[in-house]
Amino acid sequence: MFSKETYINRRKALKELVGNGLVIILGNNDSPANYPNNCNTFRQDSSFLYFFGAKRDGLAGAIDIDNDKEYFLGNDIDIDDIVWYGSVESIRDMADMVGVAQTAPFNKLTELVAQAKQTGQKIHFLPPYRHDHMILLEELLGIKPSQQKEASSMELIKAVVTLRSTKSDEEIKEIERACSIGFKMHTTAMKLAQPGVTEHFIGGTIDGIANALGDKVSFSSIVTMHGEILHGAPKMNYLETGRLLLVDAGAETINNYCSDHTRTTPVSGKFTHRQRDIYTIVEQAHDLALKKAKPGVLWYDVHMDVCRLITNGLKDLGLMKGDTEEAVASGAHALFLPHGLGHMMGMDVHDMENLGQTNVGYDEEIQPSTQFGTASLRMGRRLQKGFVVTDEPGIYFIPDLIDNWKANNINSDFLNFDVIEKYKDFGGIRIEDDVLVTENGVRFLGKDIIPYHADDVEKYVQEFQFS
Repeated sequence: MFSKETYINRRKALKELVGNGLVIILGNNDSPANYPNNCNTFRQDSSFLYFFGAKRDGLAGAIDIDNDKEYFLGNDIDIDDIVWYGSVESIRDMADMVGVAQTAPFNKLTELVAQAKQTGQKIHFLPPYRHDHMILLEELLGIKPSQQKEASSMELIKAVVTLRSTKSDEEIKEIERACSIGFKMHTTAMKLAQPGVTEHFIGGTIDGIANALGDKVSFSSIVTMHGEILHGAPKMNYLETGRLLLVDAGAETINNYCSDHTRTTPVSGKFTHRQRDIYTIVEQAHDLALKKAKPGVLWYDVHMDVCRLITNGLKDLGLMKGDTEEAVASGAHALFLPHGLGHMMGMDVHDMENLGQTNVGYDEEIQPSTQFGTASLRMGRRLQKGFVVTDEPGIYFIPDLIDNWKANNINSDFLNFDVIEKYKDFGGIRIEDDVLVTENGVRFLGKDIIPYHADDVEKYVQEFQFS
């Protein structure tokens, strides 16, 4: 947790931005894995953590802006819970830690909502993503789960996005800690990228590092020789000489801030000529984004600059053809880059995604594209100092997508399908780093940079393999 003053100031800023009404922020409950007493690892709701700090299940926060009252709601545990799980802080103690004066049992929320409805006070809540919250909101407000997303408070959503988008110094330090854990995860994976080791073993090993040094992984680790599968889970596949291993993984600190990196490593310790050609384009795209990004620049424009670079690089290899601007405008590059350049990151690896991509990554100035590939760009808005974003270009050869476009003659004016066919066994390459937008540009987050330049990757892997 941060200082009491941090949470007091966050709630004060929230009240000023929302203006009036009753704000409800629900904490998460335990989530059973296969029966009630065997639960998945508990993770508190990020917005509840941001404003109320506590990690225990069964909590809620309420802020009555009109009457200047804040409530920390939850039930103290009983002796049976203490026998099995040990003693924990009381509701009063947890409230004191974050500077909330009023405490009450959880059912006080029902009373507060009833009073607000009776007096015509506006009730603000965030879009729910858990079914227990949907059920609770239906009981409290009479709104069906299918209607709750639309009924959620846009004033509250915008206020939360405004506050959580710009990271404070103490938040940046936490993300730096997560990146330092990520460094250990990824360099370990690179060392283990040897023939005969399984994807599953590497995935389990790096997950263990995240669990040991932080709270957990920030998302399910992607560990695969099939890099063309964007979210490929680790399987019992043995690494093979000459293949590429793509690892997309991150850590979450004890204070629940995230990292997210991707590295693509040659299993043999050396890229083939063809692999290095493609890798070099991705490497150049990654560094171009670092060069272009700064406050006031549209992240959408950075993404499109990357798309142009990738198109030019693939034209040089004979995979694409025609005018670069026309090719990018038509979305031909998306055959190789079907996702966006990156996303915002903080307490969530896709920060605040539960509040809606359009609300987080876009604004009145720019809205998401509907074009294949660019439609998956999670972030398009102008960068601001204090934003944390990921820089993650990639090039992928997805056999089914190639077959589909070829059969339907999609963007054939810009694609050399005869050449592309020869790459259907290639896989995919992605490089990803977490960067902080500074006053004049961006900088890497984390004490150390995971090797990503082709020569450095080869040197790192080979030194381990032959030491």
